[in-house]
This record gives sequence, C-alpha cells and structure tokens, in this order.
Amino acid sequence: MDDRKSLIAIGLIVVATILTIVVGLMPGARTLSAEAVLHALIEPDGKIESILVWTLRLPRSLSAAVAGAGLAVSGYLLQSLTRNPLADPGITGVTAGAIAPIVACFVLLPSVPGFWYPFVGLVGGLGAASVTFWVSRGGNGRPLHLALSGISVSLFLGAITIYVLLLAGPQSTALLFWISGGFAGRTWTHLAQMLPWMIIGVGGALAFHRIISMFALSDHAAAGMGVQLTFWKPVLLLLGIAPVAGVAPVAGPVAFVGLAAPHIARLLQPRGTRAELALTAALGALIVTAADLIARTVAIPKELPVGILTALLGGPIFIYLIQRGRPGLGRGSL
Repeated sequence: MDDRKSLIAIGLIVVATILTIVVGLMPGARTLSAEAVLHALIEPDGKIESILVWTLRLPRSLSAAVAGAGLAVSGYLLQSLTRNPLADPGITGVTAGAIAPIVACFVLLPSVPGFWYPFVGLVGGLGAASVTFWVSRGGNGRPLHLALSGISVSLFLGAITIYVLLLAGPQSTALLFWISGGFAGRTWTHLAQMLPWMIIGVGGALAFHRIISMFALSDHAAAGMGVQLTFWKPVLLLLGIAPVAGVAPVAGPVAFVGLAAPHIARLLQPRGTRAELALTAALGALIVTAADLIARTVAIPKELPVGILTALLGGPIFIYLIQRGRPGLGRGSL
C-alpha cells in the first residue's frame, strides 16, 4: 500500500470512528433522534438533550476512542520492541501490573489522590513487564514463552488484586465492574486525565518511528545503524506502557486491543512504520468506540463491560497467532 492509499485507509477509519461516535449519541435509557443530536451538537441549549449529549454520551465516546488509540499503539510498540507477535499490554502482564497497585492504593491507601494513579500504574506496569521479559528469556524469548510468562505474571497479580478486593467490603462491587473494563459515567475530566498519557505514547511513537523500524529488524542491525540499545529500549518501553497507565485508572483493563489492532493494520500493508502506527491508532480507536457502543446498547438499560467485547475480538486472534504464527516476526530479544 503506497502513501496515498495509506492516507485514504486512515481517513476512512477515522471517518468511521466519528460516525460511530455520532451514532452512539442517540441510543440509551432515553433515545434521541438524529435531528435532536445534531441540534444539541450545533446549538447546545441546556435542555435534557444537550445534557445527555455533552455531559454523558460525548465525553464517554471520546474517552473510548482516545483509550483505544493509545492501547493499540502500546501493543504495537511492545510487539516491535520484542519482535514478538504475541506481545500485548494484557498478555505481557503490563495491564495487571498497572491494575494491582491502583486497586491496592484505592482500598488500602484511600488518602492517595487519584492524580497519582497513572504514575502508580506506570511503575507497576514497568515492574510487571520487566519480570515477564526476564522470565521469558529462559525460553530464549520465543513468542509462546513470552505469552506464558506474561500470563503467569498476570495470574499472580490478578490473585493479589482479588485478595485486595475482598478487603474492600461494599466498594468491591464498583471495583469489580471497573476491573472488567468500561467507560460508564466517564466525563470530560476523565478524558482530560487520560489525554496527556495518550499523547506521550502515541506522539512519542510517531516521533521515533525511525528508531522503531530499526528495532523491528534485530538488535544487531539496530546497533549497527547507530541506535543506542541501552537508551532506546527503556524509552520505547516507557512509551508503550504510558497509555496503559493513563487508561487503567479511568477505564480499567480493556483487553486485547493492543494485540488485535496492530495485526489488523499489518494485514492492510501500509507503507512505512509511521503509516502503520497511524493506522494502528485509528483501528484501536474504532474498535473500542464500537465495542463501547455495543456494550451500552445491547441490553438497555443495563450495559456490558467493554473488556468482555474486546476480549471476544482479541481472543480468537490470539489463538490464531499461536496456532499459525505470523511470518516476518521473529524472536523477542528484550
């Protein structure tokens, strides 16, 4: 796919995401007509329709789109950095590493302000990723060994999270829904909390796309082209974990987006790492926005956790990758 076709594909996916957001403003406990939605968007007047659109539904949908883009790029960075098709924030233990300390702070250290939760998640995600990569070296960093190591770390941290939830008492119900992943009740404030972390991850990846493309070859090739491995590996790992740290306090774990979106983008064969990154971000935004729309409309007035729907998409892709593998992606080396 040449540059022009890549831009067209990215543009079409962005338009599809915008349409999904607009359509998502209509259904709910009180359904709005398309005319009412357009009027509320163009001329907000403080009536119930404007409140539903601007206060409840629009910030929620935008939060889903931003989170999806960030998580997709996070998965792309982890896959490129390890040259492992199974790398993903959930599978490598990064998500569990971010969630466990956030839950512990919420339950055991309620005096810690929510402002610090992304930083807590960042440290936890880095720690979990480090353990996963260290353990997987015992299998020479092969894709399946990385997946097994990450799943083991995730199960261990998940057990800790469940234990802490048992200590939460009445708060555990709300926390359990949050742990399932979702954007119910998310406001402009939540979007503003996530946005800097998404900008760091997505913007940093696009800015360093040449470095990322060199890592996709091999460590030896990257070093031969002048890349300082000891500097850039931690930098790219931080960029990959930053979106997870931003999303986790707001929406909990949203599974498999980071696995599915990069592979779907590669199937479209965009030209160059920058186009591949942009296409991955656009696909991630579309996947999570669509999943959020389905989650809150399939059983009105109730809703499903978004994480369940994204897992339904990513699970089969994960199984396919284990069974068939992806040509062109070699052993991890981090």
